[in-house]
Amino acid sequence: MPVLRRLFALFPFMLLLLAGPLSAPARAGSYDAELPAALLHGPDLCAHADCRAVLPRASRFTQRKGSPQYVEGYARAADGSEQLAGYVFLSTDVVDIPAYSGKPVVTLVGMDRSGVIAGVRVLKHSEPILLAGIPESALQRFIAQYPGRRADARFEIGGASGLDAISGATVTAIAENQVIARSAYEIGRQVGIFTTAARPPARFTALDERLDWAALAKEGSIARLRVSEAEAGALASGQPYVDLQFGYLNAASVGNSVLGEEGYRQLIAGLAQDEHAIFIVAHGSGSFKGSGFVRGGIYDRVQLRQDSRTYTFRDTDYLNLYSVRAAGAPAYRESAIFIVRSADFNPAWPWSLSLLAHGASAGGKAGGKVDFKRFEQEYWLPARYLEGGHPLVVEAQPAWRAIWAARVPQLAAFCALLAFTALLYSQRDRLVRASTRQHKPWISVPRLALWLASAGFFGLYLKAQPSITQVLTWVHSILYQWKWELFLSDPFIFLFWCFIAVTVLVWGRGLFCGWLCPFGSLQHLALKLGKLVGLGRYQKLLPKRLHDRLKWLKYGVFFTLLAVSLWSMENAELLAEVEPFKTTFLVGIWQRSWPYGLFVGAILGLAMFSERPYCKYLCPLGAGLALPGRFRLLGLKRKAECTSCKACAAGCGSHAIDAQGRIDQTECMLCLDCMVMYYDDHACPPLVRERKQREKAGLALSRIDAGGHFIPLDSLRASLPARRSEP
Repeated sequence: MPVLRRLFALFPFMLLLLAGPLSAPARAGSYDAELPAALLHGPDLCAHADCRAVLPRASRFTQRKGSPQYVEGYARAADGSEQLAGYVFLSTDVVDIPAYSGKPVVTLVGMDRSGVIAGVRVLKHSEPILLAGIPESALQRFIAQYPGRRADARFEIGGASGLDAISGATVTAIAENQVIARSAYEIGRQVGIFTTAARPPARFTALDERLDWAALAKEGSIARLRVSEAEAGALASGQPYVDLQFGYLNAASVGNSVLGEEGYRQLIAGLAQDEHAIFIVAHGSGSFKGSGFVRGGIYDRVQLRQDSRTYTFRDTDYLNLYSVRAAGAPAYRESAIFIVRSADFNPAWPWSLSLLAHGASAGGKAGGKVDFKRFEQEYWLPARYLEGGHPLVVEAQPAWRAIWAARVPQLAAFCALLAFTALLYSQRDRLVRASTRQHKPWISVPRLALWLASAGFFGLYLKAQPSITQVLTWVHSILYQWKWELFLSDPFIFLFWCFIAVTVLVWGRGLFCGWLCPFGSLQHLALKLGKLVGLGRYQKLLPKRLHDRLKWLKYGVFFTLLAVSLWSMENAELLAEVEPFKTTFLVGIWQRSWPYGLFVGAILGLAMFSERPYCKYLCPLGAGLALPGRFRLLGLKRKAECTSCKACAAGCGSHAIDAQGRIDQTECMLCLDCMVMYYDDHACPPLVRERKQREKAGLALSRIDAGGHFIPLDSLRASLPARRSEP
């Protein structure tokens, strides 16, 4: 026992061993690199970015041009003349695709004039997995696959294009693949390298109805974009930054309903053939009009985007919207009608309204840094207003959908195992009644199979190990900005958390922690292995008094990580290395430096001598799940005699039963050993005494009720329905 105490005391020192490797890469490479504003928005991109690194043939670069923006690179020919070598562009000027962190990977891309990608360089990313665990060199190797490929090729991770993903960071690879492929194609199409078939003009039906506001919104004729003050980075005033509703007015039903017949007639009379009108109404602390039109005649807060084209509005494109005639229209502080004057704009295809919002990040103080953020809402005129309905549009599939579609067989097996576990545990009463303390195959065999499946299939193969970092990400998303795409990007983790959320509230944390957690299962298997190799006589638990002190350590780790994450998510990610999950399953022991492997090895080594030491004393995830588990609906059964009987407590591997026979459901792993004893008349002391007394008195034994007591045979007969007499 003193040896075990010393081994457990080594945990803090193992954590200290991690401090050196953890702190070293914190600011290395392009992780959260500080990029100058002039690089992101200034006219001279190549003055702040190494454009020659992605377009080596060019010796001179122009300033930004076009929409979306790019720069041209020129090379000097042998006769001294300059020739166009290609184009360089920043990915965030073209697309805004979030990676696993919820932020885009800022990428510089070069493409020659024939449409072949010449070079790719990542300038900034916020991917935590590339901060601690997977080296940034893996990302560099990934983007090195693109030079030499045509930008109009079909880029697929693991598909016909032969692109290799980043092991352990598949979501990051898929997002970056979309960033490179889509931005290169959009620029190529804008400069004329790639062409698309002309779209037929929109033709409206003769439909002309008078609809109220709710009906227009329900059918999609009115779209809504709501931005909170927190999302915009503005001072809090208790109202949205902007709650904006908009629609397309050329369609007769929409125009007549919103403007009234006379207003609509005047609007249409003033529009030329290729001109389109949209209306906007909004309220909130911010403004969609801004003040740019006062200085330069441009409404710089709102734009329309369709495909690669962006449409901005000048003061000459603005009309007053004096009133809205549709019944049930909301109150608004600002309103406008904007005219799109372009033959390229086609209302039969989807388009987006883009809002540029800003707020002072330095607490709103004078001189504070101003952060600009872009928000978009897609709009598609309802099909019933278009002859022939909506055209066939092939839209870019979100990254998470592609991930789900590619893993259908694994998802089916994953869901089947989760469903089997829940079904098995829901039948626990039947299973424990059919078992004895010496022979319980109905429980031990399925649990062993689930441990093997969890460690092997869930953990090593699918890398689906839930982590405290996901809890911290949820907290941040709730406080700042919720993005479903971020959580849907890993289907197995998403489904696992759905399962955990339900089962924790129904049965407590023990079903996940004791039956399905990949690393917890690995510890159980280590204990079994220890017994198999002859270490059974050395396998012991810490004294109950010491356990009751050490079990609070994991709660301290949990609240420390939560507090640090509110200050710095980056530092919280580093401290979350107290979890051995990333090393064990996501990255692999052999891919990391020796302290990480030593930490995992020490835990599994201790697990061969004592049941689940990490789960009991260090796991912040277990602590986080134990808190809502206190409000579970169903707990394990107890009988009155349990307050004086210590038989179950002596055999509880989780030390979850106290001297009074009470079960601490926050520590219980639901192994069901105590429930087997609860019904076993040869193991449960109260039942043993009752059985012996009845045998001594010569009374017939009968079955045990749900309360763990014998039901007399006469009572059973009396409760049975009377048999009908035979004729």
